[in-house]
Amino acid sequence: MKVSIFDVAKKSGLSVVTVSRVLNNSTSVREKNRLKVLEAMKELDYHPNAAARSLARGETRIIGLVVTTLKDSFLDEIVRAITDTAEAQGYYVALSVTSGLQDKRHYLFKEDRVDGVLLLSPMHEDEYTLELKKSQIPFVLLDNQLLSSSATSVIVDNFKGGYDATKHLIDLGHKEIAHISGPELFLSSRERERGFRSALEESGLQPFHIERGNFEISTGYQIARSWIDSGNLPTALFACDDYVALGAMNAFRNEGIRVPEDISIIGFDDQVIASEFRPMLTTIRQPAEQIGRTGVELLLKSISGVAKRNVTVQLIPELVIRESTARRL
Repeated sequence: MKVSIFDVAKKSGLSVVTVSRVLNNSTSVREKNRLKVLEAMKELDYHPNAAARSLARGETRIIGLVVTTLKDSFLDEIVRAITDTAEAQGYYVALSVTSGLQDKRHYLFKEDRVDGVLLLSPMHEDEYTLELKKSQIPFVLLDNQLLSSSATSVIVDNFKGGYDATKHLIDLGHKEIAHISGPELFLSSRERERGFRSALEESGLQPFHIERGNFEISTGYQIARSWIDSGNLPTALFACDDYVALGAMNAFRNEGIRVPEDISIIGFDDQVIASEFRPMLTTIRQPAEQIGRTGVELLLKSISGVAKRNVTVQLIPELVIRESTARRL
């Protein structure tokens, strides 16, 4: 038997009018009542007729999501959180994976394709911002590249992450600490390096090495290999992400250089693979689920007209200590 809006009203103990308002994202519904309706919908497995509702309101009930890659468990978790949060609010997600050379006149930006757009780690975001504002499509940037963006955005405090990673190594007694940074284009790379430098300066230390590469295993392997060949090794390494950290770890272990006995290594992101390698990788965990959920919530406020101005939400990363870092003997 098909579940109706009347069944949801009965289950939640609220009126049909209130249920209807929740389904239409009305701002006049109290939060506790909205949660009651959503819980009743979940228990009854109720799915409103999206097509009919969209036609009546002149909406698509679709959110566009533009990403540059999905070859990353951290980004995958963000996408999953976006999809789950959007679905709970009666929206579908149209996913587009683009190349690094992105077309600012993206097909999702055309009239009536989507109600709003999320841009995940966009490159050349100024061009996107200009095009979306011109098209009058609500949008939110996630992990954007400008510290002071002209659009609503959700970012992680990468400076704090870089600082905390380096401070952890310093607190373990390390003084010869190297950093492999990511591409300068990315705000995350610049901020993590700035946090690294700040923690060292605070302790009266100088960087042992700073090398720039890509967010790839091969970057970590090749740079670590060059240090091995030169015979000039740090006692600790802060890598810009987990892939770089694991690449470096592989190079060291191939030469019998033990982790963490001979060199401590810390990464960034907390990819799935970070806890599956041995030794398990100490890292800085980014709040992927919170990034995705917050992005959708901000976008829906913009779509509904509740948001009156641009905001930047900065989330806090977390130090996760595992097996790849140890006290300097």
